[in-house]
Amino acid sequence: MRMDNSEAYRQAAQVLPLSLRGAALVLPEDKQGGAEELRLRVGRPMTAVFPQGELSLGTNPVTDRDLEQLLELASRASVHTVADQLRRGYLTVEGGHRVGLCGTPVLREGQIHGLGRLSSAAIRVARQVTGAAAPVEGDLLGPDGTLCSTLILAPPGAGKTTLLRDLIRLASDGVGMVAQRVAVADERGEVAALWNGVPQLDVGERTDVLEGCPKAQALMMLLRAMNPQVLAADEITAPEDVAALISAAGCGVKLLATAHGRDREDLSRRPLYRELMAAKVFERLLLIHTEHGRRIYQVEVLA
Repeated sequence: MRMDNSEAYRQAAQVLPLSLRGAALVLPEDKQGGAEELRLRVGRPMTAVFPQGELSLGTNPVTDRDLEQLLELASRASVHTVADQLRRGYLTVEGGHRVGLCGTPVLREGQIHGLGRLSSAAIRVARQVTGAAAPVEGDLLGPDGTLCSTLILAPPGAGKTTLLRDLIRLASDGVGMVAQRVAVADERGEVAALWNGVPQLDVGERTDVLEGCPKAQALMMLLRAMNPQVLAADEITAPEDVAALISAAGCGVKLLATAHGRDREDLSRRPLYRELMAAKVFERLLLIHTEHGRRIYQVEVLA
């Protein structure tokens, strides 16, 4: 059963220790649905993050013990089983909510092996915003009515994953466009949020999801095994991700992906994305920026 955003907020709050959970759930239900994150910083009150800014939840300061209990709850009292995720600074919990952690890293031979003393945490709520892509979907269609290969570019926290999920849903269900088979490389489990094999977030009826696998490997596995017409991946960050996308484009599939950045000029200054743009695998560049708490979308046609 898929949840509304208020239910998603309450589910994300379940990873909080009891000392903080009550404060999070005191937030009125109409505000819960709009909250994007819960922020915990040692020595300061917990806050809820909205597009307009942060709202304090209570007056009691977060303690280091609170963060230790948060990690214990998020890992289901089995921190060693999520060690690989923790090395990257976060872990994904039931429902696709992401718990980001900050503190003092444990280093071995120059490599991060975990986090020691924790100082702050960010619980990002996996929010379903049906219709998020409505302002731009018409600008992303080709002459045949199918979705163009599109790269979504925005700074962190601007709603890239939410928009990606809605575009996947539209292409999969054929809403306003020709329906196509979509395959999602959901490395962090944030796009579809599989639970017992069932997406907890709506990604459409013709969508196949491979979760928890590195993107580059997942893209190739999906291409070989699921015969997709559209391949989607969140947050392209590594050279192997770029190589996989270029290879997939050569096989004739459309691509949907996100990346961190401000604008096209920003992409051109970074070698990783410069290579991706030079390969001309995307037909559209979708930029997101925020003004006065509102998200503004801009679509550029790529030659």
